[in-house]
Amino acid sequence: MAIIITDECINCGACEPECPNTAIYEGADEWRYKDGTSLKGEVLLPDGKLVNAEEVQEPISDEIYYIVPDKCTECMGFHEEPQCAAVCPVDCCVPDEDRVETEDELLAKQRFMHPE
Repeated sequence: MAIIITDECINCGACEPECPNTAIYEGADEWRYKDGTSLKGEVLLPDGKLVNAEEVQEPISDEIYYIVPDKCTECMGFHEEPQCAAVCPVDCCVPDEDRVETEDELLAKQRFMHPE
């Protein structure tokens, strides 16, 4: 499952540089699928959604740091545990119970964004 940042976030920013997928953004910042990935142009995401990787996307939160669920792999393929949760001083990076993904799905998403 993807990780989410709860309302307890203190906007310290410790999580953002730790994300190997560039899936974490400061509140109100726009984002792109291509940020920190190998994605370019029109891409079909593993969940079947067609997107333009270079197109600017609306912020998910205007107030606190947020994680783009389509880009979050819980650090699978990079680290043993989600790095955002490991460095968060207030433990507000938690699993998103509404977005359950298997280890195989997370690894496939990681390989999709970062092909070797």
